[in-house]
Formats: sequence, C-alpha cells, structure tokens
Amino acid sequence: MTNVANQLKELEKRYKKAQNQWMRLDAKRVLLEEQIAEKLKELDSYFETIDTYEKARVLLQQSAEYAREQAKQQIETLVTNALQYVFGPLFAFQIELEEHGNKAVAEFYVISEYEGVKIKTRPQDSRGGGVVDIVTLALRVALIETVQPRREGPLLLDEPGKHVSGDYVLYLYEFLKSLSTMFNRQIIMITHNYHLAQSGDLAYEVSIRDGISEVAKIDNT
Repeated sequence: MTNVANQLKELEKRYKKAQNQWMRLDAKRVLLEEQIAEKLKELDSYFETIDTYEKARVLLQQSAEYAREQAKQQIETLVTNALQYVFGPLFAFQIELEEHGNKAVAEFYVISEYEGVKIKTRPQDSRGGGVVDIVTLALRVALIETVQPRREGPLLLDEPGKHVSGDYVLYLYEFLKSLSTMFNRQIIMITHNYHLAQSGDLAYEVSIRDGISEVAKIDNT
C-alpha cells in the first residue's frame, strides 16, 4: 500500500512538473504568436510603403519625361524659328534624346532642304559657321527662358552671328529684335559688325587712338 501511495505521489509530482512546463511553453507560444502578428502587420505596412514609393517613382518618371518632352519641343521650336528667321523656311532644328546609363543625352541636328531633298546634319557639319552661330545663340536663349525660376536681366551677347554672312545680317537683326520683344529683355551686345551695331536703339563705337580708348555715339537715325 505504501509503495502504491509513493508511486501515486511521484506521478502527481511529475504531472505538476509537466503541467508547469506546458503552461510556460503555452505562454511562450502565445507571446510568439503575438510577435508574429505584429511583424506581419509591420510587413504589410512595408509593402504598402513600397507600393506608394513605386507609384511615386513612376509618377515622377512620367512627369520628368513629360517635362523633358515639353522642353525639347519648346527648344526645337525656338531654334527652328531662329534658323528660318535668318536663313529662310527650308531649315529646321531637331533634338534626339537617348538614354546612356541613367543619363539622358541630347544630340542636335539641323534639317535643311536642298532641291527637294532633306539633309540631316549636325550643326557644325551644316552649311557654314553662320548656322552654328544662330543655333548656339537660340539654344542659349531657349535655356535661359526655360529655366525656372526665370532669371531676370538683360541678355548679354558677345559677337552674335560672327560668322553669319553679310547677306543675312538684316535678318539676324530682325531676329534679335523679335527676341527682345518676345521675352521682354533688353539686349546688350558687343560686335565688330557695323551694320549690326547700327541696328541698336543706342550704340557706341569704341576705338583706340595713340593707346587711348575713345568712345563715340553712333548715329542710328
């Protein structure tokens, strides 16, 4: 009888030990389940954040592409107008954008029509340095006018149209006048072209005599 009672007591002891262990493991299970639920919630939040970032990235990319295309068209139009203003309607300017790595690279071309045939060349390979001068001048003006916020102040030009033939100087003058009116900017330029200097509302001639600079007002009336 005593042996049976001892065995029973031993069984009860082992049972309580097992029960305590189960309770500890069960509490640990509940804690782990709570931690898993919390981590899953954080994971869902991360996925939502990633989705938001991805949508924002796509939106910014589309906005950048739209802005780039708009700027491209504006610059093409302004430079084309400049070429046609000076050299006639058979000229156009074209920009081709390419992706190199993560950077957009722009290539510039002049489209000219000769005897019904359209010729596409780089500005430096087109007809004479005068074309390069006009493209360069119009590109600079286009960039100044498209940069935001807009930069105020006069447009300073050093020898604009230096290589433009004398036959086209009058058209260059008309183009500069139109730029001044269109963008409401004063143009201040330095030039060795006397005809172009005479086109200004106010012009001065600087000469050197016996090593001394002399300034004289040019009569443009």
